[in-house]
Amino acid sequence: MARLFIAEKPSLGRAIVAALPKPHKNNEGYIQAANGDTVTWCIGHLLEQAEPDAYDEKYKTWRLDDLPIIPSEWQLKPRKSAAKQLSVVKKLLRQFDDIIHAGDPDREGQLLVDEVFSHAKLPATKKQKIQRLLINDLNVSAVKKALSALRSNLDFVPLSVSALARSRADWLYGMNMSRAYTLLGKQAGYQGVLSVGRVQTPVLGLVVRRDREIEAFIPNPFYQLDAVIPYQGNDILARWQPSESCEPWQDEEGRVLSRKLVENVAKRIEGQPATVAESERKNSKQAPPLPYSLSTLQIDAAKRFNMSAADVLSCCQSLYEKHKVITYPRSDSRYLPNGHFKEAGSVTAAISKTASSLGEAVKHANLSLRSKAWNDAKVEAHHAIIPTGKSSSALSSYEQNVYELIARQYLMQFYSAAEYAEAKLRFDIAGGQFIAKGKQLIVHGWRALLSRDKAAQKDDIESQVPPLEKGTVLTCLRGDIKDCMTEPPRHFTEATLLQAMTGIGRFVQDASLKKILRETDGLGTEATRAGILDLLFKRSLLSREGKQIRATASGCGLIDALPEKAAYPDMTAQWERQLHDMAEKKGSYQPFMTALESELLALMGSVRQGPVPESLRSLPQSPSPFRKKKGRSFSSKKKGYQKKSASK
Repeated sequence: MARLFIAEKPSLGRAIVAALPKPHKNNEGYIQAANGDTVTWCIGHLLEQAEPDAYDEKYKTWRLDDLPIIPSEWQLKPRKSAAKQLSVVKKLLRQFDDIIHAGDPDREGQLLVDEVFSHAKLPATKKQKIQRLLINDLNVSAVKKALSALRSNLDFVPLSVSALARSRADWLYGMNMSRAYTLLGKQAGYQGVLSVGRVQTPVLGLVVRRDREIEAFIPNPFYQLDAVIPYQGNDILARWQPSESCEPWQDEEGRVLSRKLVENVAKRIEGQPATVAESERKNSKQAPPLPYSLSTLQIDAAKRFNMSAADVLSCCQSLYEKHKVITYPRSDSRYLPNGHFKEAGSVTAAISKTASSLGEAVKHANLSLRSKAWNDAKVEAHHAIIPTGKSSSALSSYEQNVYELIARQYLMQFYSAAEYAEAKLRFDIAGGQFIAKGKQLIVHGWRALLSRDKAAQKDDIESQVPPLEKGTVLTCLRGDIKDCMTEPPRHFTEATLLQAMTGIGRFVQDASLKKILRETDGLGTEATRAGILDLLFKRSLLSREGKQIRATASGCGLIDALPEKAAYPDMTAQWERQLHDMAEKKGSYQPFMTALESELLALMGSVRQGPVPESLRSLPQSPSPFRKKKGRSFSSKKKGYQKKSASK
C-alpha cells in the first residue's frame, strides 16, 4: 500500500524521495515515487500561535487592564506564506491511510508535524497507525537505513505534549510579560519594546550582573612566594602553601593579602634545609574530546573564527541541506550509535576530498580504534554532528571553516589518547610546606590534530621537578616574592555566553535546581540559543563592543524593574524539570499550565497596582539602533522557511 511521508522541510523531503523507487514525478508541493509512495513537506512551521487579537479584537490595543491574556481554547492559524503548502498537505492526508511523520528528530520537530495532523482533524483510526521516521543524515544510504527502522508515532506522543506545553507556556509568559513591561516603559517615556522571556531574560540578567561586577570591581594586591632550591645546575621553584594559621591574612580564594607575612616567611626559609616530604611521578592519559553538539560547535567556531551562533547555525544548515556533507546539525548529543562505526572508511574518505588540509590527519587515523563516543545507550533521537560519506568541492570559506572543525573533531576519535608525564615534590622548609609541580606532554595522540597545542611544554619536566626520593635534603637558596593584583571577571563574548547558557547550573544556588540544569539543555535549546541572542541584540537590550557582549541601558533598566526570579535561571530549571517529566511520562500537561496561569495572574496584578519602576524612568527615550556585527557573517535564509521559535 502506498505511503504518505510528511517531511519537516523540502530538503528533507527530497532526501526521502531519493531513497524511493524511480522514476519520480514532481507535483506542486509533493513528489510521487514509482511505487505510489508520496512525499510532501512542511516549510518549517505551517501553523503558528494566533495573536491575542484572534481571541478578542480588543487585544489589538495594548492595555495593562487586559493582562494577563489567557486563551480558554488555543488557536493555531496557517502562516500566510505557508497557506498554499498547508492545503496540499491536508488534501494528501485525506487520500492516504498509511502516513509517516518525518519531522526533524527533536522535540519541536515532533510537534511541528503532529500539529498539522491535529489541524487537519485526522480520524483517530488514522492517527493510531502513523509511523515515525527518524533521519540524521540526508544521504541515500542513511535514509534507506532509517526507512527500515520505522517506529510508531504513538511512542513520541509524550515528546509532542512536552513541546506543546513549552510552546504555549512561552507564549503566555513572554507575551504577557513583554506587554506589561513595554507598557510600563512607555509610561516612563521609553518608546522601545522591553522584551521578556523565560530564557532570554535570564540570559540578559547574566550579562547585566557580570557587567556590574566588573564595574564595581576594586583590584586588591596579593602575594605569592616561591622557594628557590638549586639542584644539579637548575633551580626548583616550589610554591608556598599557607597553613591554617595564615587564614586571617587570606581572602576567600586563599590568596595571601599581607606582604609583611610573606616577607617574614621568605626570611625564615633563606638558607634553610629543604627536605622532600613527598615525591610523586606518574603518567596520565587524556582521551579525545567527543564529537560536537551544536552548542559546542558554536562555542569553538566563535573562539576560532569569531562567528556568531546564528551564523554557525546557518552555515550548518547549508552543509546539511544543500551540500549534505554533515549530519543533522541541531543536535544536543555528543555520542554516536555503534552501527555508525563501520562507516568510518567512507566518512574519512569524504573528509580527504572535502578538506585537503586534513589529508595527513586522515592518513594517520587508526580506524580500528573505538573511542567512548560510540555508545548506543547515550544516543536518543539524534546523534553528534559528524561528516557524512558525501564530499563537496563547492563550500564557501565559512562553510569550509565549520566543516573542518566538525571533521577534525570526528577524526580525533581514531587517534590514541594524549599522554602526560606528571611530577610533584613537596618540601618541608622551616616548618612550612612548599610544592613544585610539573606536567609535560610526552605522546601527542589526538592533540597532533591541534594547530596550536597549548598543552605542549618546552621545558623538560626532569629539570623542573627532578626525580628525588622522599627524605632527600637540599638547601633553599632564597624566597622569591611575586607581587600580584586580583583581576575582574571578563566581559562575556559570544563563546563564553554560549558556554554560560549550556552550563547555567553553576549560576544557580539551589542544589536541586543545579542538578536539573546539568541534566537538561541548560538555558534554551540547541536550536534556539542563536535566535535568543539575536533577539536581545535586535531589541537593543544587548550590544557588541568588539568581541565583548554588554548590556545596554535599556537591558539594565529592564532587569532592575523585573521581579528577581524573572532575571535568574531558576524558573527555567523548574520548567525544564516538569517538561522533561512530561516527555518521560512522569508528569502531566494540565498541572503545569494551571500553575503558570496562577502565577501570571499574580504577576500582572502586582504590575497594575504598583508604581512604574524607577529604573524605567531613567531609560533613554528610545533604544539605540540595532547594528549588525561587522565583519564575518553567513546567511542562508530559505524562502518561506521559518526558523524554529526563539521567542523564549
